[in-house]
Amino acid sequence: MKAFELHGAKGHASLKLNASRPEPEPGHGEVLIRVRATSLNYRDLLVAGGTYGTGTKPGVIPLSDGAGEIVATGPGVTTLQTGDRVTGAFFPDWATGKITAQATRNSLGGPIDGMLAEYVAMPEYAALKFYDALSYQEAATLPCAALTAWNALFETGGLQPGQTVLLQGTGGVSIFALQFARLMGANIIHTSSHDEKLERVADMGAHHTINYRKHPEWANEVLRLTDGKGVDLVVEVGGAGTLEQSLRAVRVGGTVATIGLVAGVGQINPLPLISRAIRLNGVYVGSHAMFAAMNHAITLHQLTPVIDRIFDFNDAAQAYSHQHSARHFGKVVITLP
Repeated sequence: MKAFELHGAKGHASLKLNASRPEPEPGHGEVLIRVRATSLNYRDLLVAGGTYGTGTKPGVIPLSDGAGEIVATGPGVTTLQTGDRVTGAFFPDWATGKITAQATRNSLGGPIDGMLAEYVAMPEYAALKFYDALSYQEAATLPCAALTAWNALFETGGLQPGQTVLLQGTGGVSIFALQFARLMGANIIHTSSHDEKLERVADMGAHHTINYRKHPEWANEVLRLTDGKGVDLVVEVGGAGTLEQSLRAVRVGGTVATIGLVAGVGQINPLPLISRAIRLNGVYVGSHAMFAAMNHAITLHQLTPVIDRIFDFNDAAQAYSHQHSARHFGKVVITLP
């Protein structure tokens, strides 16, 4: 089969196509998936660049997110069958409950092989069914970005109808968070550096928008919009580069759900956390049980993931470059023939 592998730590230049990699065979309790589509996350850029925090398997097949159909089952498989449409679980071993080191020891496209291949074998319990109306391209956006947004809003953030949430940027997590927050009936403040992107999120249901290039101290705008109180929840994707402003923008006793570091790393002043009793929580994707709850909501509300651009399998390096450019709105997808 054909599969892309990462060799070195040179970004998308590390991608090498292996056109004669042996097709995997499903073992006991495993299913074989013919991959139809995959999608990129910021995490995949870190893996390709050699800066991902956890160990990466040499020559790993990259990308945590993918969707396809089961074409074979190994002995002992009881809950899935040939023809089922599934995604792979970002954390194959995190079925339910709170996050643990054991549950997160393996993740697709890093410590173990991921989805940028024609065929993938994985344990039955790690192949998750998705909403029937979704295409393979749409379903491929769910395992990391969508589930991270769901976890940040509801599992970690405890968002309730009528509360106010602050979202940052227009990448995959933030756009899914916008869609989910709308389902909950939350008041949404959304930031971006592009007016045209802010117009799009307003059309999707954001109640207030802020261009952080025009308002470098954008926390002041958030406070103005909330009568000085601050928001109940911040879905923080920037990291240390934006965290100081997020801590100013959240209310006393509010929550900052920290996901990414697209704005860089640095030091954090803990004083606002202490003096205003802010809860700062790291969010690391989610469990299979969270995925099932999210899938139920997607099905009930017929939610459609937002795809920015679809690349062909042979153009995977271009997809990486487009993700790296940060020009995308929603998800960047790679489709397989």
